[in-house]
Amino acid sequence: MSRASLEKDPRDVARMFDAVARRYDVTNDVISLGQDRAWRKATLSALGAQPGETVLDLAAGTGTSAEPLADAGVRVVACDLSLGMLEVGKRRRPDLAFVAGDALHLPFADASFDAVTMSFGLRNVSDVPGALAELLRVTRPGGRLVVCEFSRPTWKPFRTVYSNYLMRALPPVARAVSKEPDAYVYLAESIREWPDQRELGLMVKRAGWSHVAFRNLSGGIVALHRGTRPE
Repeated sequence: MSRASLEKDPRDVARMFDAVARRYDVTNDVISLGQDRAWRKATLSALGAQPGETVLDLAAGTGTSAEPLADAGVRVVACDLSLGMLEVGKRRRPDLAFVAGDALHLPFADASFDAVTMSFGLRNVSDVPGALAELLRVTRPGGRLVVCEFSRPTWKPFRTVYSNYLMRALPPVARAVSKEPDAYVYLAESIREWPDQRELGLMVKRAGWSHVAFRNLSGGIVALHRGTRPE
């Protein structure tokens, strides 16, 4: 399987994630040295979803971030472009609502959700401003957005070490734990090409979200961006 290009054709991206779906969560845990669990926990805390609220988890993958929301009494919809990911998640958690959908053309009515969240998926969309605007459309006035995405380490010496890990160490590690290492070469390339924290914050604001702010995790390897749909 050839990896998805940085043009991020939705069909290529979907096929790539279909191919890695079965071992995706295990591979991520190994590659992130277990940090992905802390990142998911921080995202859920920032989202602040309450029992009875309705939340869209976009780029939900196998539902690892949707599960704790559902267990806490939140009505959560796990939406992803990859049918392979959704199938793996549905087998594990048949009680969750899994929906196939494209971030640029969400299959939901206007103002359907109290909050929307997207973890490590915005980077794979071909039109980031379009996806942020589409998330705004399906969020009720006053509703919240939380985006968890790879970002730029803030300490320059560590930034160099991290970049070397991405481009040199990550592919061999991926080959050891995954049958589709090309997908993780794409992962490294897409992270390297991704905007930094402030630039992404400006993109969120330009899409129409208010009260936009971000917080670094793990020294800026990951950043949480938050916003509110204006009343």
